[in-house]
Amino acid sequence: MSTTPPRSETTVADIWVDPRCPWAWITSRWILEVEQVRPLETRFHIMSLSVLNEGREVPEKYRQGMIDGWACVRVCVAAQQRHGNEALRPLYNAMGRLIHHEKAGLGHDMIRAALEEADLPADLIEAAEDTSWDEPLRAEHHEGMDPVGSEVGTPVIHVPGPDGKPLAFFGPVLTPAPRGEAAGRLWDGVLAVAGTDGFFELKRGRDRDPIFD
Repeated sequence: MSTTPPRSETTVADIWVDPRCPWAWITSRWILEVEQVRPLETRFHIMSLSVLNEGREVPEKYRQGMIDGWACVRVCVAAQQRHGNEALRPLYNAMGRLIHHEKAGLGHDMIRAALEEADLPADLIEAAEDTSWDEPLRAEHHEGMDPVGSEVGTPVIHVPGPDGKPLAFFGPVLTPAPRGEAAGRLWDGVLAVAGTDGFFELKRGRDRDPIFD
């Protein structure tokens, strides 16, 4: 017997991701799977771990990533501004595959390959070192992150709430990404807890590294 919710109208979910975050990549694979079994449309947006962690003490092994991570998110925002929000999904998909599956790093070669794969103009690579893109990047970042507070990272998801106001939450953080109806059941549960007034946190320690499949 199907457990699909009775409502048939399409829900629009907005997800904020940084291409270099493996956990956000896995969550994005899950939510795209949910699109196949629930009436859901996902819109991708960019946040930046480099912006999020500015001024914070971070472990040494993450510091270089904070520096290198600016390039790809600037290019993502430039693509969004010049070619519309719909350009972000294929670009993020390409970057995520290259970074997390192909281990292509965060440099210009990876970005060029992602732009080609996403069928976007090659000259967008010029945004990688152009700090004038930092202002729209920060605006995009804060649009997604401010409603959930400063104690979370990526991914962040916004969905319409029962009262018409958006529900914003961090996560879910999971690995590996569930598939098929299992992905749909998790989505149903996430909406249930996110829509509960006064609900803030459900968490347990991670006992495995990201699994990409």
